[in-house]
Amino acid sequence: MDGLLDLYLEFNIPSPVEEATWRHWFEIWLKELGVQEPCELSLCLTSDEHIRQLNREFRHLDEPTDVLAFAAQEMFAPFEIQDVTGVRLLGDIVISVPTARAQAKAQGHRLSQELAWLASHGLLHLLGWDHPDELSLQRMLQQQRQLLAAIPLDGEVAHGQQP
Repeated sequence: MDGLLDLYLEFNIPSPVEEATWRHWFEIWLKELGVQEPCELSLCLTSDEHIRQLNREFRHLDEPTDVLAFAAQEMFAPFEIQDVTGVRLLGDIVISVPTARAQAKAQGHRLSQELAWLASHGLLHLLGWDHPDELSLQRMLQQQRQLLAAIPLDGEVAHGQQP
């Protein structure tokens, strides 16, 4: 592992974002969020069909969604992985590229910007953030805007902002 991040990428659909860029974004975000210990996460870019299957299996919603996050801290383990490996296992982020593409078009920004938005949302979930109410959602959206401001992106991603 180089540095503090072990990032596993699985592209079931081609990514408009280079692997090195994904790594750079996650490293910046983890630093911005104050994560100092070595950690591991995976990112999967996939189809609507695949994310629909996962959404049905894990959330009991038989429809595609934009992003799913499977936090390792929410899974049962007989011991802390970090105690054994010295690495904090964060979990998995799965993003539907077709849904991201449609959302980018509807929001008027590039697909790479939407993917960054969704990946940052997934990362926050892996770190324990949630949005069970409107106030929590607004706090999370503000944190996402701060994370996206910390990386090199052309233009702004306007999710969650009032017109």
